[in-house]
Amino acid sequence: MIERIARGTAVACIVIAMLFAIATRTLAAPLGVLGGGVLIGLSFWAIRGAVDALISHHPGLPRRSGEDAKAGETGGKSAGFSLVKFFTRHAIVALAAYVMMVRLHLEPVGMLAGVSSLGIAVAIESFRDVRWRRFL
Repeated sequence: MIERIARGTAVACIVIAMLFAIATRTLAAPLGVLGGGVLIGLSFWAIRGAVDALISHHPGLPRRSGEDAKAGETGGKSAGFSLVKFFTRHAIVALAAYVMMVRLHLEPVGMLAGVSSLGIAVAIESFRDVRWRRFL
């Protein structure tokens, strides 16, 4: 399901960027949408890394396939290291947002639309799930 949501996010971001390009006839707005898509991708990477680290600290929780062998090789990492890694990743997201808005002069409304593409993809996936459950 995560992969379908990621694909849906990318498709929604591209469609929104095309709509912004048609509506504004400038380059800054669709680039802002794509920049927002990059920001939501970076944020997803940061959150998923934190969740994976949390799961690896609790032996009773299920792990992704291949995770057991990798954890046995590297040994356990401390929760403090995972917390530092989580905040460092979010600092990277904040720095990327700063660079996009201040240095690259991308459209902030376009960036907001690009970030909201994840919400659009999740809404579409939830409606798809409800529609299929009704017939089962």
